[in-house]
Amino acid sequence: MPTPFSQTLHKEERVCGRKQIERLFCEGNSNSLSAFPVRMVYICLPKEEVGNSDGVAAKILVSVSKRKFKHAVKRNRVKRQLREAYRKNKYLLLQKVPEGKMLIIGFLWQDTHLHDSKEVESKVINLLKRVAERL
Repeated sequence: MPTPFSQTLHKEERVCGRKQIERLFCEGNSNSLSAFPVRMVYICLPKEEVGNSDGVAAKILVSVSKRKFKHAVKRNRVKRQLREAYRKNKYLLLQKVPEGKMLIIGFLWQDTHLHDSKEVESKVINLLKRVAERL
């Protein structure tokens, strides 16, 4: 089990299940923020409702559309940049998550061009701070 604010991204911290993905995108009570080229969809749920929470405060999903990048190499690069930016700065958000609650977060890429890692990280930081203010 990961420590509260470790700078790692374990498997337990990733969304891997159809029910959690459907809950994030199909139910009407999720929220969305955008900092171009990244869009963030999130939902805050009680840990009992999520089920397999493994003691983590947030789970993430990273998605890059095949329409945006035809080549898997570019899609994988963008996903790697998003995961790395979240991994390094997740403490901004995790310290604000209420006790007994859990966040499910989806990062979606909106642009058809690649961006520098520093720019992607600054956008993810912006989104994390904005969500932390809303919690």
